[in-house]
Order: sequence, then structure tokens, then C-alpha cells
Amino acid sequence: MLQSSINASGNSSIYRPVYYRIHDQEDERKLHALIKNNPDILIYDTIYTQLTELIRLQHPTQRPDASATAILISEHAGKDLKSYGVWVYYPWSKKLVHLLDEEEFVFVRTSRNIYKITPEEIQILRNKKIGIIGLSVGQSIALTLATERTCGELRLADFDEIELSNMNRIKVGVAELGLNKAIVAARQIAELDPFIDVKCFTSGVNAQNINSFFTEDGKLDILVEECDGIDIKILSRIKAKSLGIPVIMDTNDKGMLDVERFDLEPERPIFHGKVPELEAYSEEELTDKLRTLTIPEKIEYLARIIGFENLSPAMLRSVSEMNKTIVGWPQLASAVTLGGAMITDVSRKILLQQFSVSGRFFVDFDELVQEDKNTIK
Repeated sequence: MLQSSINASGNSSIYRPVYYRIHDQEDERKLHALIKNNPDILIYDTIYTQLTELIRLQHPTQRPDASATAILISEHAGKDLKSYGVWVYYPWSKKLVHLLDEEEFVFVRTSRNIYKITPEEIQILRNKKIGIIGLSVGQSIALTLATERTCGELRLADFDEIELSNMNRIKVGVAELGLNKAIVAARQIAELDPFIDVKCFTSGVNAQNINSFFTEDGKLDILVEECDGIDIKILSRIKAKSLGIPVIMDTNDKGMLDVERFDLEPERPIFHGKVPELEAYSEEELTDKLRTLTIPEKIEYLARIIGFENLSPAMLRSVSEMNKTIVGWPQLASAVTLGGAMITDVSRKILLQQFSVSGRFFVDFDELVQEDKNTIK
């Protein structure tokens, strides 16, 4: 059972819902007190509709009509539907939602995945842990992973806050400006599926918490690295390699996807061997070196890691205009969304042992979709 708590430091730091199973008298008392003390709570109770769908899925060949469904629901859930399932409270929006409890909720919510993902594979994925560093590009990845239910736990790390200019590719509302990016993503996941365990690292990943991010409550199964800082980009790979954790990165240009299977290739150099000198340092020496990098040195490392030959003409122009006419790395919503799809697909295949290679891959729409490639006659 997931543990829930409300952070006393303020509403902006809350991202975990609160669960009330009112067949338990203590939970029933607490729920009544919550409603009494918060008259502006919005209550959503669609449990009968959810049970209807559950019954239909449990009897796929029968197709019971409304009256037969009502009988089956009564037999399954009893007469007191108010006490069935779980009531989930979202403190940040003051919404109280009546849901099927975890096992039935997951069964119904993932039913349209079958048989693209088998029931046995769904159960395997429920026990997997994925960490994401960087919740700008990473937000689309986190939401796609959660929507497809590719894992049972997500660890989200970002120290940055939502700014107005982020809204060209991050799916947020204007009321969420100023909130931490990891918190916003965690709330969206909780409202999609309150049974996915989400842990937020709102200071990002750093030397003080990197061990906790990678190993606390169980080692990560996959690291998705999408951060802007070259130091954490490198340090997180060194840590992942030492722990035998595969790393996936979407570069958000030309559909470029990097996969590093440190779980299968423990001696594999980071970044496909493009910066071999960095692996000669100890963790402390590397941290000191990366902390003192100048802007030109950081750009040089990025150029070697990504390869300017792999950038689109538009991105190359953007790089040349950095800190002249633009102040940030350009990212488009369409490319970010594609990254979410690619990383979710590859993550699922890695976790289910259906994909076993490292490498750099491209899903470049400028190459794939062209006027002269129209093959329909």
C-alpha cells in the first residue's frame, strides 16, 4: 500500500494523494472529517460506471445488458457501493474521487493494452522502477510512461520551476507557473493513476542525493537522462554504469535516441566512447573537474557527445545564435512528444528483455516524410 503524506511546507510541494478506504472505520471517520472541514471539496463518484466496465471485462463473451450488469455488480461489490474501492483526495486541487482499488483499477486501465502487452508482461512492468532526470523534455516521457503503465515507480528529478517560455512544449496550465517541474509532472501522474508510486527530487540530482535517487527503496531499472547540465549528464552515467543500469536519452532533434546498456555491457564506455578521458577520474575528481568547466568547455563536451554533424540545420543555427538572439536551447512540442513515445517504447522492450543493444538511433521526420517519398499512386 502506498504511503501518503501532506507536506507542511506549503501546497506547492504536495504531490501525493491521500487514500481513504472507508470499509475501515478509522478511514471513514477521517474522510467524514475531511469533507466537513473543507466544504469547497469537489466530489466525483463514478464507481458504478467503473464497476460496469469491470464486469464487462470480466465477462467478455456474455455482453450483459443493464439489468444483468446491475445484478452482477451487486453480487461483486455488495449493496453499499459508497464503501467499495477507495476514495482518493488530491490536496492541490481539492478533488475527492471514488475509484476502484488498485488491483481492479490497474486491471481495467490496462485492459486496452492487451495483447500488445500481455497480462503477464503488465505484471512484470508493475515492479519496475524508472528514474528521469530533467522534467522539461522529461515531462512528456514521464506522462507517456505512466499512461502506458510501463513501470510501477517513477523517480523525477528537477530543480527548475515552470516558466512561461516552457509552455511551448510542457503540458501545463498557466496556474502552474512557478511550480517545480517535477512536482507538476507528479501531480499529473497522480491524477491519471494514483497507484503509480512517484518520488520527486526537487533539488535535482546532485552529489548529496545521487545514491538515494539511484538505489533507495530498490535500484533503478532504467535511467532516462534529459538534463541540461553537462556535469550531471556525465556524473549520472558514471553512476548508472557502476550500478549496471541502462541509460536512455532523447536529444530532441532529428529524433535522435541514445541507448547505453550498462546492464549487459558493464565495461561499455559512456556516451559510446566519445569522451573516454572522463572515465579515468575518480568520482570526487570528476565532480571537481565538472564543477569548474567554463561555458566554452561545456559546449565542447556537448559537441563531442552529440556531434554537430547529427544536428538539424535549424538546430545548428540556434546554437550559433545562443546568447545572441536567443537565451535557451530550443525544443518543440512535436519533438518532445516524439521523444516520449520513443523512450517509452524502448523502455518497455528493455524491461521485458525484448531489446538488448546499445547505440544511437534516429527517427528523423525530415528524412522519413518528404514530398518526393510519397509512394501512394
